[in-house]
Amino acid sequence: MNSNSYLFSVIFVCGALVFALVPLAWAWVWRRFFQPPKPGAEKNAIYECGVESIGEAHIQFRSQYYLYAIIFLIFDVEAIFLVPFAVAFTGLPIGAFIAILIFLFLLVEGLVWAWSKGCLEWER
Repeated sequence: MNSNSYLFSVIFVCGALVFALVPLAWAWVWRRFFQPPKPGAEKNAIYECGVESIGEAHIQFRSQYYLYAIIFLIFDVEAIFLVPFAVAFTGLPIGAFIAILIFLFLLVEGLVWAWSKGCLEWER
């Protein structure tokens, strides 16, 4: 081994540091020279669609909404798996057909489970 065996590693590490630090330095210089010195009251004002907000910004949602969202995502993602199958339906072997039937069975089973637990009932 020669004395320059670590030269490539040192150059690589220096290049990685330069690659990371140069954009940060450039952003700091840009902010230093082009940022307004003090934002005014109009810039710091809280607004939503041009109307002043009333009340508290943090609202507690019922956990039922999150459950609906999760169930929606599960049954929405299944469409991503079913579309390619539907497009290539005629050219697939019988094993793929059985696999998609098992997939659909599991989805229906999940729907029946969610329905039996009352997850899909809207409580007032």
